[in-house]
Amino acid sequence: MDIGKKIVVGLGEILWDMLPEGRRLGGAPANFAYHSHALGARGVIVSSIGDDNDGEEIFDRLTKLDIETKYLSRTANYPTGTVSVELNEEGQADYLIHSPVAWDDIQWNDSLAELARKCDAVCFGSLAQRNSVSRQTIQQFLQATTRDCLRVFDINIRQDYATAEIVQESMRLGNILKLNDEELPAIASMLGINQEDETKLINELILHYNLICVILTKGSAGSVIYTKDDISVCPGQHVKVADTVGAGDSFTAAAVMGLLENKPLRQLHQRATKIAAYVCTQPGATPVLAQELVCW
Repeated sequence: MDIGKKIVVGLGEILWDMLPEGRRLGGAPANFAYHSHALGARGVIVSSIGDDNDGEEIFDRLTKLDIETKYLSRTANYPTGTVSVELNEEGQADYLIHSPVAWDDIQWNDSLAELARKCDAVCFGSLAQRNSVSRQTIQQFLQATTRDCLRVFDINIRQDYATAEIVQESMRLGNILKLNDEELPAIASMLGINQEDETKLINELILHYNLICVILTKGSAGSVIYTKDDISVCPGQHVKVADTVGAGDSFTAAAVMGLLENKPLRQLHQRATKIAAYVCTQPGATPVLAQELVCW
């Protein structure tokens, strides 16, 4: 156990991304936990794998990465999750998410309740809430966290799994919102907010849901981080893209680590941008980070 390190949890799906060049470990919460771990946290993945070869390989991979597997349950009822990924000429990914799979069946237990009470940050999404079992576990976990815990809702609108009900409850339980520019109008519609101006819309979200910040990514155009009192704008970095899988998750992890370490907004924003750009140059969602990116 990493005594003294911040406990940062990725809560939800873990899976194999089936890329054209081969499969890579993935799932947004798992990617988030991996990158948080690489940046100095005690990264913890809460999910479920199948009692199959794919699940065993995930378990072995996490062990080699020195990421604890205590909260990775196994189920014989469903196979380990997989996602078919196709890339366009720019490296942008299109996903086919298979269902039902093991991470649809994350069961609540006393061990998770204990983890929730002591974690410093947790990232969760809408995708793993498509099934009632995992949805109830995710919501119970969030309700069991402390007031100071950073609860990052990373909305993931895939295949119509993000319903208005799930989004509304997730906004209520979270205190940081992470989304991209394509998801922003969708979430506004789900929440019944009739506002087209980006800044006014995000400020309304911050005030209505009492958010610490909103992280808005815009692909190659860069990103913006909004807080109640400040706005940080960072342009995108021009790199040779291998694929964009996991880049947003690495950005979120870097931003959260900066917040936990009380770094200035623009400093943590610039670091998150550099890390996400680097991940875009590497195949898959969980490449080894260059040392200069790990250190402030």
